[in-house]
Amino acid sequence: MEQTLRQAAKNQQVSVMAENLIGSEIIKLAGEVKEKIAQGEKIYNLTIGDFDPKIFPIPTELKNEIIQAYNDGETNYPAANGVEPLRKEVARFLKEKQGLTYDANAILISGGARPLIYAVYQTIIDAKDKVLFPVPSWNNNHYCHLSSAQQMVVETKPENDFMPTAAELKPFISEANLIALCSPLNPTGTTFTKEGLSEICELILEENKKRGASEKPLYLLFDQIYWVLTHGETKHFDPVSLFPEMRNYTIYIDGISKSFAATGVRVGWAFGPQKVMDKMRAILSHVGAWSPKAEQEATAKFLKNDVAVNAYLVTFKNRINKRLVRFYEGMQILKAKGYDVDAIPPQAAIYLTVKFDLIGKTTAEGNLLATTADVTAYLLNEAKLAIVPFYAFGTSTNSPWYRLSVGTARSNEIKALFSQLDTALAKLS
Repeated sequence: MEQTLRQAAKNQQVSVMAENLIGSEIIKLAGEVKEKIAQGEKIYNLTIGDFDPKIFPIPTELKNEIIQAYNDGETNYPAANGVEPLRKEVARFLKEKQGLTYDANAILISGGARPLIYAVYQTIIDAKDKVLFPVPSWNNNHYCHLSSAQQMVVETKPENDFMPTAAELKPFISEANLIALCSPLNPTGTTFTKEGLSEICELILEENKKRGASEKPLYLLFDQIYWVLTHGETKHFDPVSLFPEMRNYTIYIDGISKSFAATGVRVGWAFGPQKVMDKMRAILSHVGAWSPKAEQEATAKFLKNDVAVNAYLVTFKNRINKRLVRFYEGMQILKAKGYDVDAIPPQAAIYLTVKFDLIGKTTAEGNLLATTADVTAYLLNEAKLAIVPFYAFGTSTNSPWYRLSVGTARSNEIKALFSQLDTALAKLS
């Protein structure tokens, strides 16, 4: 009997999807960093697309509203599409902050952005349908795998701030069923220009005109979860504001996770064509991916508090921008010293795009840095700097570009970080 059970366990199969689901490169790197920290090493961990709550806490008013909601017993199931007060406040927030007019019934609340993105894929994509997306970008390859979609990948260029262009997308657009875009972009922190996004929208509108009513439309998933966090002269542009007729084809992804440092609060929202939103709601109601009711009620009350919202955003954005600027300036100082490094000026989000073009260099011990993985390991081991290579976001493995996140960066440590980085780079030949 025991032998039979062992043989049954050995022969047990899982789905092809589950068997072939690949792990996250970011999580893998995070594990290495965590191990070093556990061993007592001082690591400047700038890998995480998150916030240290000791540095960037959520708004006090939001925290107090969450506590009050639990005290008031808001612990039962919420409505499948989100509680009505929150959907109404999101609609008002979008109208006042972004100029977008959507009915509360066209807004879907969920436990952060991830279930919503998953629901978009499941709603739009049939097996073997094609999804067009640029790289670097976050997680589109995994969502394609989960939905049995075929990927059409366009690798973007640094001269375009790694934002896709209409010319790059045009050769594939007639085959696509969904285009997945993000602005401000994770991992780069860069954004679409008005002209760049307009040209892509024109392509989508033209393609849908060709398809007519008998074919499935070409939809646009537009992830704008970082849109509030623009810096300096940067402005956020979105499809429907540019072309009202894009309303029929655009599904927006948004929420409080990044704009209010509330990644763990799990309140996200999507909005778009009513039929699409209704089907997404149906899918998520079976998954049970709703945001907790107390957090929903609290977020509704917080968003209503315009004074608190605006005050928080001014301070929050200023503190993020100062860190991004300091890291950018530090990279430019190293570049001026002759090191093969660079950075794109900060535009938005919590990310800085940095370049370490060190493949082919030799360490003081005579070891050749032959791959991007070697460079990443050298920065971690020698400079104690942990950042994420762009190949973790789908680019070619020899890309010298990295994502640097400031959500956990302490201002008083930046000078020491660059001193250590300078020393590590000086050892290479």
